[in-house]
Amino acid sequence: MKLIMAEASPFARKVRVLLRETNQLKDVEEVNIVTSPFQVNEQAKVANPTGRIPSLSRADGPALYDSRVITRYLDAKASAGLYPEAKLWDVLTVEATGDSMMDSAVSISYELRLRPEDKVSTEWTEAQWAKAMGGCDALQSRWMDLLNGPLTMAHISVACALGYLDLRHDARNWRQGHDVLAAWLADFSKRSSFQDTHFDG
Repeated sequence: MKLIMAEASPFARKVRVLLRETNQLKDVEEVNIVTSPFQVNEQAKVANPTGRIPSLSRADGPALYDSRVITRYLDAKASAGLYPEAKLWDVLTVEATGDSMMDSAVSISYELRLRPEDKVSTEWTEAQWAKAMGGCDALQSRWMDLLNGPLTMAHISVACALGYLDLRHDARNWRQGHDVLAAWLADFSKRSSFQDTHFDG
């Protein structure tokens, strides 16, 4: 199998962390590509008709895409239990929270990095940041019991979302007012799967 990805993508990082946590790197080749909303990489387009990453090509079927589809597939393949039935709806909700934070943070990055400076919408970037901070608020006030429990895809999604905030929006200091969540990330960041997928470009 091949994972079509970009190292900076938090959505790709989710899959890459899972591969390491479930010992599936030997089965999946990570193919790092350069792509953008304006110039979509051909490999990304072949795997996913919308051109988005990550995607997972397979010998026994069509490529899978959307990080949540890929992680469910790989979790099932390894019988890893990262989507435990007893807490499935909580795990899916927290995973979706992390993914939504990624969506907002990536939107800000695109606005700031891809649009001409005189066309950048401060109103848009602030609205997206408010959504990301709404996620942080909810995680700290409602979901720390889950995050302090056994590893699930919820943990991986949240960690990758926060890692991306550090990568692209560190000056905004998401940690302010989220001390508990920040301490949780500091602990999660010790995992080799998270360290191995760190990107600082």
